[in-house]
Amino acid sequence: MPTPLLTVNALTKRFRANQSPTVKNINFSVYPGEIFALLGPSGCGKTTTLRIIAGFEQADAGTVVMDKRILTGDDIYVPPESRGIGFVFQDYALFPHKNVFENVAFGLRKATKKDRQERTLEVLSMVGMTDLQARLPHHLSGGEQQRVALARAIIARPKLLLLDEPFSSLDPGLRQTTREEVRALLKAEGISAILVTHAQEEALSFAERLGVMKDGTLEQVGTPEAVYQQPKTAYVADFLGQTNFIEAHVKNGFAQTPFGHVKVTGEAAGDALLSIRPECLKMLASDSWSSGAKTGRIVGQAFKGHDYTHRVEVGGRHYFVQNDYNCPFQIGDTVVLIAVSAVAVTPETQQTDGETDNVA
Repeated sequence: MPTPLLTVNALTKRFRANQSPTVKNINFSVYPGEIFALLGPSGCGKTTTLRIIAGFEQADAGTVVMDKRILTGDDIYVPPESRGIGFVFQDYALFPHKNVFENVAFGLRKATKKDRQERTLEVLSMVGMTDLQARLPHHLSGGEQQRVALARAIIARPKLLLLDEPFSSLDPGLRQTTREEVRALLKAEGISAILVTHAQEEALSFAERLGVMKDGTLEQVGTPEAVYQQPKTAYVADFLGQTNFIEAHVKNGFAQTPFGHVKVTGEAAGDALLSIRPECLKMLASDSWSSGAKTGRIVGQAFKGHDYTHRVEVGGRHYFVQNDYNCPFQIGDTVVLIAVSAVAVTPETQQTDGETDNVA
């Protein structure tokens, strides 16, 4: 494993003495060239963590070390302009009275005029904004403004770029395209980045590793695939996508469930809470299977173009199942659900079997 570019250790921040910390004992690392995401709902502390790394906020405890240099620590505080970190704000924070070229060049204001001119044209070309360099921000679309903000942030070749909900104001189609372009640019330039977002799909598709935050703490850190497929807690399982929770008894890595005998991953023995993703359930005709699984009835469905999400009532509880767009079953049909796999998770609060969201 390479040496981390950035290490955050035991980071804690409290804004008021009589309130719980906004950030509590946060620990994670970012490696050279890596894209990392902090994912969580509003108010969970992810933006505060980002602002402490940038130097816009001072931590009450903990350290931030980049390239073996302490930026935040006991009696040590390096101001933002001396950290060598780029920052893209949620609202882009462009100067309304400066054109595109001037906004981008501002990020390299200490360079010579010749160097600033050459580098500005270079990064404008990278983000496809050369032809619009004379325009003012209010004459640009949201996606174009986002590109200008990105160009300004990378013009000084920062080793680390911080992105605070940078795609949230874009339309869905433009959001995906812009996200792909930004990711490709970061990889081409070899810039490490931390993305803060509340959007699960965004974090899963953009980052190489992510940390899921809750109430100022990191619940789990890992690759998108590992965190999605092997959540450690009920909170992580539920936040990263629709899931079915059931209580079952686990013995020798297997559990008997309403969906038959199921293999269970994760550390569990005895009574446990299991998470089963909708895509890990197969829906079969009720007369085609006899594994001990109970029959159920389809009571709802949501068509999503490329697939369906069905809601199936089994034993008085509702479960979600994801199926292909050509699924032959309809509301009212009697079916059997078979689980491919299940994951044992740590309950955050008392969970009840079945539904965690609504389907029409």
